[in-house]
Amino acid sequence: MVATPQAAPLSGLARALVQAGRLKEAEAEQFLAQATANKSSLIDEIIKDNKATALDIARFIAETFGYPLLDLEAFDESHVPSNAVDRKLIATHRVIPLNKRGNRLSVAIADPTNLRALDEIRFQTGMAVDPIVVEVPKLAPLVAKYSESAEDTLKNLANEDINLDFLDEDSAAKSEEAAAADIDDAPVVKFIQKMLLDAINDGASDIHFEPYEKFYRIRFRVDGILREVATPPLAIKDKIASRIKVISRLNIAEKRVPQDGRMRLVLSKNRAIDFRVSTLPTLQGEKIVLRILDPTSATLGIEALGYEPEQKAALLDAVNRPYGMVLVTGPTGSGKTVSLYTCLNMLNKPGVNISTAEDPAEINLPGINQVNVDDRAGLTFAAALKSFLRQDPDIIMVGEIRDLETAEISVKAAQTGHMVLSTLHTNDAPQTLTRLMNMGVPTFNIASSVLIITAQRLARRLCNCKQPIDVPTAALLNAGFKEADLDGSWTLYGPGGCDRCKGSGYKGRVGIYQVMPVTEAIQRIILAGGNSLDIAAQAAREGVKDLRQSGLLKVRQGVTSLDEVLSTTNA
Repeated sequence: MVATPQAAPLSGLARALVQAGRLKEAEAEQFLAQATANKSSLIDEIIKDNKATALDIARFIAETFGYPLLDLEAFDESHVPSNAVDRKLIATHRVIPLNKRGNRLSVAIADPTNLRALDEIRFQTGMAVDPIVVEVPKLAPLVAKYSESAEDTLKNLANEDINLDFLDEDSAAKSEEAAAADIDDAPVVKFIQKMLLDAINDGASDIHFEPYEKFYRIRFRVDGILREVATPPLAIKDKIASRIKVISRLNIAEKRVPQDGRMRLVLSKNRAIDFRVSTLPTLQGEKIVLRILDPTSATLGIEALGYEPEQKAALLDAVNRPYGMVLVTGPTGSGKTVSLYTCLNMLNKPGVNISTAEDPAEINLPGINQVNVDDRAGLTFAAALKSFLRQDPDIIMVGEIRDLETAEISVKAAQTGHMVLSTLHTNDAPQTLTRLMNMGVPTFNIASSVLIITAQRLARRLCNCKQPIDVPTAALLNAGFKEADLDGSWTLYGPGGCDRCKGSGYKGRVGIYQVMPVTEAIQRIILAGGNSLDIAAQAAREGVKDLRQSGLLKVRQGVTSLDEVLSTTNA
């Protein structure tokens, strides 16, 4: 005798409705079968059959399962963090993200017993998910809007009036007329313009266009953190790459080797944003990264960079001297260029001749003679420096000291009546001096030319939604605080989460600095062949704060969090 298959036991909302006497078991099974056949939901079928209203079901779910109930008509749609959840998940599970606070994400959902939906959102976002019950009819329009496909977005953008122009785009397109004919696709152009404008408005420093085997994504780096903002159709990856290359005057036919270019987006008569463009051939196509170069960052003034009063005074004293060398050090993306340009902007006066050699020039400053080095053409840093010295300079800026020849010419220029500003890639200020020694620069030249060294990092600045937090005393001491610092006169803050910071708890960045003047005592250590540890010990005796100490001071001031300082500095 063959046993007849048994129906699976009811669970979730269906089971709760049966137990509450709102539905019979057979009715629940029938509605579930209809939902499967119609690719709808249990709630849809109940409402369609007039067994209950959407509001009745929402209230029942909220009361039975203990979740809050929200009327979406009273919710401000502009607060929706639309990029928090993937569009496919929004469409598949019919959910809408409502709010991000710290590591928690509130989502509107009609049936919170749909554990698969909540698990997938939790996995995709890496956040704890808090369901909020809403009515199905009020949820549907929002789901349709925020699950709109990228193809539809591109079509809609074609009808939008985005008043942006690319400088010299016409001349660039004419030079590639035949190739550009195939890629002059209006929706793609509008889409690229919108991405650039969104990045500028979000305060992004970089835009990544990344092709993969089965998807294409665009990410912004905001406050040092990459976040995904769009997933256009994979089919348009080549059109996007070609369009950007045409605007940047790159060879669109060459896809086998990396290329570097530049383009400018004119926002208004008084403001234009430059982009440094870099292409890289990958397995699935060309990855393109755009560095946003906003000239207004160099005119903010030294007060906006985050120097402490004594650090600012020491730096200004050095750069206002008639000759010598000022060095800025730190890893890529630590704000060295902005610091140098800020100093140049202060020194940029009608009676001063300033020349810079950069790879490439990132910010255009009127009144300064800027040169892009080109190793393939023989225009190296060293060659540019030699030429500068025949151009009657007062101030010279070298983008980076990479080799002995550049270092020696820079040192000699500083010793012969010129102010020289430059960068190196070292971890802190004392190591910069030993780096020059290791390059082969004689110790007496280093001691007589270098005036000051600034090491720096960028830490995310806490948003106004910051919240007081408690950290064990042992952890604070281990981080570098002293017993005397823990006197209760200050409050330790951590990130909160609001619409202004898009739930991250951070908005903007602040510099953390180690400003080390090269004093007579340090000069004697250099001449004696001392190492970076000897120099660091002497600097500490002279009251120079290292990067960790400067970061902890920012924590005491409530500017940034302890986690940020620990992640950006070494003890």
